Amino acid sequence: MSNLILSIENLYKSYGATEVLKDINVSIQRGEFLVLVGPSGCGKSTLLNCIAGLEEVNAGAINIGGRDMVGVAPKDRDIAMVFQSYALYPTMTVGKNITFGMKVRGVDAATQAKKLADVAKLLQIEPLLNRKPGQLSGGQRQRVAMGRALVREPQLFLFDEPLSNLDAKLRVEMRTEIKRLHSNLKASIVYVTHDQIEAMTLATRIVVMKDGIVQQIGTPSEIYNHPANMFVADFMGSPSMNLIPATVEALPTGLAIKIKQENGTLELMDDTKIKGLKMGAKRELLIGLRPENITNPTANSRLVAPCRIEVVEPAGSDTFITTSLGEKPITARLRADTVVSPGAEIDLAFNLASASYFDAGNGERLN
Repeated sequence: MSNLILSIENLYKSYGATEVLKDINVSIQRGEFLVLVGPSGCGKSTLLNCIAGLEEVNAGAINIGGRDMVGVAPKDRDIAMVFQSYALYPTMTVGKNITFGMKVRGVDAATQAKKLADVAKLLQIEPLLNRKPGQLSGGQRQRVAMGRALVREPQLFLFDEPLSNLDAKLRVEMRTEIKRLHSNLKASIVYVTHDQIEAMTLATRIVVMKDGIVQQIGTPSEIYNHPANMFVADFMGSPSMNLIPATVEALPTGLAIKIKQENGTLELMDDTKIKGLKMGAKRELLIGLRPENITNPTANSRLVAPCRIEVVEPAGSDTFITTSLGEKPITARLRADTVVSPGAEIDLAFNLASASYFDAGNGERLN
């Protein structure tokens, strides 16, 4: 049996003259947790609806479990979907909401009861089975919606922004719950969110989308540490990656970097290679540095430079400060015990081992 659960090839979707999805190629293996992430209007929910069969595609192929899904109705695709809106029947109890789909499909009562008991235990909703949805909190309703999907035991679970109606604390708790479920069930999941923290914490692989085009597919680590372009660099991470205008020159000793500062020029050296930059040549580009790569100096710090503080933001486990480099505000992540104040000058250490370099014109990665 093939381990490939979902395969999408050269998929296009238009509404009239408006192209919403453009040449999408994505696949997932059995047991993977694939997250589709991007800003509102990027096409991620439309792509999920195409997988589910709720939207027809204009071109391309969708295969689920090795079967071509062209013309196959949603109910015959061996999928289960969890929606943002919960979509529970208000007049039915929790137990009947969960078993309703099985009843419609003619599953016998004993099997229904066993599956309901198993799922209720797994989701810790056993005390809620006789309640109506109106008597539940948002988190409890989302558990019930997940339970209804789980009893189907489909090849593929589809989640459409399931946590966006919950408050911040509950979202964190439900993220942990979904992560635990995935780990226990080894389920194959495609999950849509606009929240990049949700994407980073849940996914085994992430698809970053913008304007109906896949920008990058990779593990959370690959997406975070090696973004394919400036859009991915800026979108993924909180705070987002600093994109600092700089001039670089290729020297025999490495890459000489010059960045404008308030009172002069910050000069740094790096040993990375830039695509297409010949020895002795210079070019303007953008250096991508995460806030944690601009931090307190230590005895081992090689690149240290003074910077003037503009804003201080204590955040409990860290202190974030804003300074100006390349005539842009830049965020640095300092230790929580760092005592600093706006207007003061402080030495910052720059870790260029994790730097990304981007073309200032097309935004593509250069290293």
